[in-house]
Amino acid sequence: MMDTQRTILLVVFMMSLFMLWDAWQKQHVVQNTLPNAQNAAPSATANPADTIPKSLSSPVSPSSGTTQAPATRLPESEALKSSARVHVRTDVLEADISMQGGDLVGLALLRHGSTHDRQHPFRLFEVDGAHTYVAQAGFALSPEAALPTHKTAYRPDKERYELQAGQDSVTVRLEAPTADGVAVTRTYTFRRGSYLIETGFEIRNGSARPLAPVAYFHVLRDGKPVAEETSMLSTFTGFAAYTEAQKYKKISFDDIAAGKAGYVKEAKDGWLALVQHYFVSAWIPPAGADREYYLEKVGELYRGGVKRPVGTIAQGASGTVSMSLYAGPLEQEKLESVAPGLNLAVDYGWLTIIASPLFWVLSWFHKLLGNWGWSIVVLTVMLKLLFFPLSAASYKSMAKMRLVTPKLMKLKEQYGDDRVRMNQEMMELYKKEKINPLGGCLPILVQIPVFIALYWVLLGSVEMRQAPWALWIDDLSTKDPYFVLPLLMGATMFIQTKLNPTPPDPIQAKVMLLMPVVFTAMFLFFPSGLVLYWTVNNLLSIAQQWQITRMIEGGKQKSGQ
Repeated sequence: MMDTQRTILLVVFMMSLFMLWDAWQKQHVVQNTLPNAQNAAPSATANPADTIPKSLSSPVSPSSGTTQAPATRLPESEALKSSARVHVRTDVLEADISMQGGDLVGLALLRHGSTHDRQHPFRLFEVDGAHTYVAQAGFALSPEAALPTHKTAYRPDKERYELQAGQDSVTVRLEAPTADGVAVTRTYTFRRGSYLIETGFEIRNGSARPLAPVAYFHVLRDGKPVAEETSMLSTFTGFAAYTEAQKYKKISFDDIAAGKAGYVKEAKDGWLALVQHYFVSAWIPPAGADREYYLEKVGELYRGGVKRPVGTIAQGASGTVSMSLYAGPLEQEKLESVAPGLNLAVDYGWLTIIASPLFWVLSWFHKLLGNWGWSIVVLTVMLKLLFFPLSAASYKSMAKMRLVTPKLMKLKEQYGDDRVRMNQEMMELYKKEKINPLGGCLPILVQIPVFIALYWVLLGSVEMRQAPWALWIDDLSTKDPYFVLPLLMGATMFIQTKLNPTPPDPIQAKVMLLMPVVFTAMFLFFPSGLVLYWTVNNLLSIAQQWQITRMIEGGKQKSGQ
C-alpha cells in the first residue's frame, strides 16, 4: 500500500526509540538499586568468614570430578584495607599486593584515565574505592600439610618494586611461614608493556610424607554494576567462560546466585574471566593442563576461578604451579595472542560476525590517519559507498512517491469514505507511474544490521575510550560537552524528513516531523563517536537523496509530465 514504506520506517524509528529508552531506564535503575542478590542476606550455605574447609574430597586431580571449590570468604574489608602492602610499578600499571594472603588488591592502569578524572589512572582492582574487586590464590586445605591460603600472612623481601630502564620484567617473591616442614613462596612476575601477570607458587616439601596439593586462583568481586561513562549505556558486567567444547559463554551474577550458570567445569583448555565495560580480568591456565573452573556466590560477593593440581611432590623434593592473569583493557589486537577466544570478551552479541570485520577496517583506517574520529568519518563514507546502489533504489522510490503525492492526496479526498476503492485506485496509480511502494524498504532493512553492528563497535571498543577527535571533542566515548554534534545531527534528520514525501495521514506526518526532535534529545547524552557517525551518515544521505530527487523531478519536467 501507499504508506507501507513510511510505516516500516516509522516502526524502525519507534523500535530504536524504545531500545534507547530501555537502555536509559536500565542504566539509571541499576545505578540506584543494587541487584536483589546483593541486598539479600548471606546464603545459608555460605561458610562463616573465618571458616576454611578442612580438605577436598579428592585433592589429586580436578578431572576426577570429586573435588569441590574452595569455600572460603573474603576477609573483612577493614582487614584488607589495613594490611601491609607491596607496591609494584611498571610502564603500564601499578599494583598493590596485600601481605594478607598475597592478594592483588589494587591495580591501576597507567595508560587509561579514570572514568571521572583523567588525571588519575583507572583502577581495575580495589578494596578502598567503590568496589571490592581482588585476585586471590592459595591451596585447598589438606590433612597432608598446612599449606597457605588467601588468609595466610606473607613476608616480602622488600616493600617496593619498580621496572627499571633496560629491564624486561620484575618479580615479586613473598614467603609464607614454614609449616610441617613445607616452605612455600608465592611469586608475581610483571613484564614491560604487558597486562599479563604471571603468578604461582614454589613448594619445597620438607615434610615426612609426599604431597599432592591443589592450588586455586580466583577473582572476587561485588555485584555492583560498573559506573558507565555515558548515561545512555548499559553493558554487561559478570563472568565469562571459554572452552573449546562450549566456546564463549557469559554468566551473570544472578545466574550464579540462582545456581544456573551452566558452564563447563572440567577441561584441559580455556579460561575464566570477569568482564566489564572496556576491561577484563582472566585466569588463563597453561595449555593442556588439567583444570577445574568454579563460580559461586559467597555472602554478598561473587567468586570465579580455576583449580589446578600440582601433582605429587615427594619428600625432600620441590614443585611449582603457575597461572597467567590478564588484567587490563580489552584491546582487540592483543587479546587473541594472550589466549584463544579471549577476543570474544569484546562482546558484540549476535552481530559479532559483522561487527568484528567493521572494527578491523576501522583499526586499519586508524593506523593510516592516527585519529579515531577521522577513522569513523572515513568508515562511514566507505559504508555509504558500499550501500550506494541499495540507498539509491530507496531514494528513487521516495522521489517518485514525492511526485505522485498530490495525486494521492486527491484520491484520499475523493475516496476517503471508501477504503477499498481508495486502495484500488492507489494501486492503479502505482502501476501507471511504475512505482513499487515497497521498493525502498528492502535496501533499508538490509542495512540495519550493519548500522547496529557499527553502533556496538563504537560503544564497546576500549580504543574509543578517551580518544580525541578535533576541537572540543576530546573523548569519543562520552557525550559532546556543548551538544553541538547532537544538534547538528537533529538538523540533518529534519532536512531528511523534508526531502521525503509528505505522508497523506496528518498524524503520521506530525510524528515524522517529531522524530528529529525526539532523537536529538536522546542523542544529547550519546557518545560523541556515535553521534559523529550518525551525523556524517545523514549528511551523505541528504546529498545522495537531493541529487536523486533533482534528477527524477528534472526528468519528469523535461518529459512534460
